Parts: sequence; C-alpha cells; structure tokens
Amino acid sequence: MSTEIVLVTGASSGIGRELAKCFAADGSRLILVARKRTALQALADELHQAHGTQSEVLTADLAEPKAPERIFEHLQSNGTKVDVLVNNAGFGAHGHFAALPEARQLEMVQVNVMALLHLTRLFLPGMIQRERGGVLNVASTAAFQPGPGMAVYYATKAFVLSFSEALTEELAGSGVTVSALCPGPTATNFAEAANARFSNKFMRATMSAEAVARIGHRGFRGRRALVVAGARNRLLSFSVRLAPRALVRKITKFLNAQSYEVEKTEKL
Repeated sequence: MSTEIVLVTGASSGIGRELAKCFAADGSRLILVARKRTALQALADELHQAHGTQSEVLTADLAEPKAPERIFEHLQSNGTKVDVLVNNAGFGAHGHFAALPEARQLEMVQVNVMALLHLTRLFLPGMIQRERGGVLNVASTAAFQPGPGMAVYYATKAFVLSFSEALTEELAGSGVTVSALCPGPTATNFAEAANARFSNKFMRATMSAEAVARIGHRGFRGRRALVVAGARNRLLSFSVRLAPRALVRKITKFLNAQSYEVEKTEKL
C-alpha cells in the first residue's frame, strides 16, 4: 500500500503542530498548511529529522474563501491524493457579540466553519471512492453549550461537532472515518489570540497540546466518532446534558468572564 498522505491545517503551532507529529510517527507523508511558512518549514525539518517523513509546506490563509479550492487544485495538479484531512485551523474572539468587530467574527465563521466544510467536501469524495482514509475535525468542549462572552466561537464549534457526527453516520460501512476531537482549555496561543487569557476558564487547569493531540490521534485511529480529551472534560461535557439550559448558560458566562483583578495586577 502507498504511503498515507495527511493534510493538516493550522499546523504551525498548538494542537495542529502536535497532531502533525503524531501522524509523522506513523510514517505518514504530511502536507502542512498555515499562514506562516517559516514555522511550517521548521516543523517539516523537525519531522524529517525525527521520523524521516517527507512534508510539503503550503501557505494559505483560510479566512480567504477561495483558499480551500486553491489548495485542492494545487494538489490535484501534481497528482497528490489526500488520505486523511485534519481540519484543525480555527480561532476565537472574547467579548460581547455586539461589541466585537464585525469583520473579525465573519472571518471566524469563514475559518472555523466554511473552510472546514469546503475542504471536507473537496477531499471526501476521493476517500469514499478509494474506500479508505478519513477526516479529523478539531471541535471543542465549547460545542456542547452556548457561550456567552464567546458566542460566535461556541456556535462554530457546535457546527463542527454536529457536522462531524452526521458524516459519521452517512459514511458507515464506507471505510472512511470521521472523528470530532473536543479539547477543553489547552496550553496554546489560542487564549492570547482570542483575548481570553484572563478569563476564568483559562485561569484554571489546562491540558498540553501534546496530550490533546495524542488523545485525538488515538481516537481517530480507533475510528471513534467523538473524542473528548481528558477525564475532567468528559465529565463536564456529559454533565451539560443533564443540567437545565438556563443554568448552563450562566455557568458558561461566568467561566468566560475576565478575571479583571489578575489582569490589572499583571499590567502593573
């Protein structure tokens, strides 16, 4: 059988970078996609040194609606058949919906939802035809409840989870796996970029990106439709189903609130 080819979006840092390492350790060939070529090339060199893995570096900004099509057409032109698509790219924004910049929130929907959907639609038919491969979508424990204070981000991750689970049933018996990885707060640059570093959620315990990636990779290889990273996160995501929705909203609102005293102290 030919070497498995794995495309990872958002591969330059965080969970995406660690997932790339997991697949490289399997002996897969990597296609690394992100905006920062320098970081991608450094990762490609690291993977080659550690595992002898060949990686192709593609720079793309998935906030651009045409980016998925350009990626697909480039790979089609050189005969590359993607076996596994890892939709990891995504970002959040902390604050009230009406106060956050409109353009930033629309970009979030484009990256977290539209690019993920578009890439999946482009690459999935080939996997079905070959009767192998799969899609690993990085969702979040945010997918299980509404998120006052990060309303659009939570909604995008709810889409990712629902979409992934629906595809799992549609593809039953096809030989193609679809998994949704749902990490909780993770030690990456996500909180900094989302301006949520001082939220009550991120002031609590976080998992490492390496640990999350290993759990997600293992779940995908085990053909699991839903993978919630960490026992605490599994418990919390399950408890959300039992609690009244009004209570869930209030608890999430508290967790997304900024710890202003800590923020003020650090700025002094």
